[in-house]
Amino acid sequence: MNQIPLTVKRSIELLGLCLCIGIFAIASDIIMPLIMAFFICILLLPIYRFLRRYKVPEALAIILPILLVFIFLAGIIWFFSAQIVVLVNDFPQIKSNLAKHLQSLQEWVSRFTDVSIAKQKQFITEKSDDMLNMAGKAASGAAVTLSGIFVFLGLIPIYIYLILFYKDILLRFVFMWFKIDHHPKVKEAVYESEAIIKSYLVGLLIQVTYMTIFLGGALMLFGIKHALLIGVIFAILNLIPYVGALIGNIMGVLITLTSSPQLSPVITVLVVIAVVQFFDNNILMPRIVGSKVKINALVSILGVVVGGTIAGISGMFLSMPIIAVLKVIFDRSDVFKHWGVLFGDERPARSPMTFAIYRRKGGVKTKSGTIDEK
Repeated sequence: MNQIPLTVKRSIELLGLCLCIGIFAIASDIIMPLIMAFFICILLLPIYRFLRRYKVPEALAIILPILLVFIFLAGIIWFFSAQIVVLVNDFPQIKSNLAKHLQSLQEWVSRFTDVSIAKQKQFITEKSDDMLNMAGKAASGAAVTLSGIFVFLGLIPIYIYLILFYKDILLRFVFMWFKIDHHPKVKEAVYESEAIIKSYLVGLLIQVTYMTIFLGGALMLFGIKHALLIGVIFAILNLIPYVGALIGNIMGVLITLTSSPQLSPVITVLVVIAVVQFFDNNILMPRIVGSKVKINALVSILGVVVGGTIAGISGMFLSMPIIAVLKVIFDRSDVFKHWGVLFGDERPARSPMTFAIYRRKGGVKTKSGTIDEK
């Protein structure tokens, strides 16, 4: 039987890629809760196995970890609710501070341009009216969005329970998908995927904890109002690779501007965030999860953008662990090994344009001195 031409194989790969993206875009409301439940199951597996080791009934061994997750989420919701109450109580002061900052901005603009303060006020009034009209039109869709969130959160615990309960059936399905000769590689990929997901997600939880403590504590020492809220928001947004840190800085600046009539606290917030983030990126985080997830920056950013476009915030948060699992699978597949190379961050020691050895699929030397496995 003749082999399929390479061009046909690559065409099928690209067609399959487009099909997968299309399916995710169309059915993201169905797929994303399932993927999130799967990753939470990986985190809960050690607790489940511990309880089963001590002869705890299977149903109870599944329900107890799920309750722990709900207690954790309830604590987060309580914290944000308390912070929102503080912001509401400070609303008159926030309104006064915003008016002062807006006045300063208008004076600065009028000094460097020909636009008078009266024209600026007229422009702001018109745009405010337009935004209110847009908000009114979007309000009709808010109920649908909220209902979608409740459905999303309601499905996740059900999915977690069922995935843990039927995990052996799911594993058997995975093994039956491949030939018996490939089962050792499949088993290795399953174990490594579990280890990487567990290490990555636990590392993110540790990162959120110490970022909140370090950033919130430092801002409190400098007397910044709502310091703990800024720390939590930045720590959570920082989970989104590259993009989250920028949004976190903007949120920190906005909260500080609304709570202070001066600009010096804003500079303090930016400096403290920069220092904490430097230690996080270069010292702490590489030792926690950096050695486990070898994804290059280009693929990380594209994953965040594509994930956000397809599935919103949940897609942005889940993009990195999904890419990490795909890389583990691709690295152990002769057919898709080139995709694993594309996702990785190990650059060839020399240019493949001038050295043919760096064009092959086998092991080659990289600039870090490591050897890719064949």
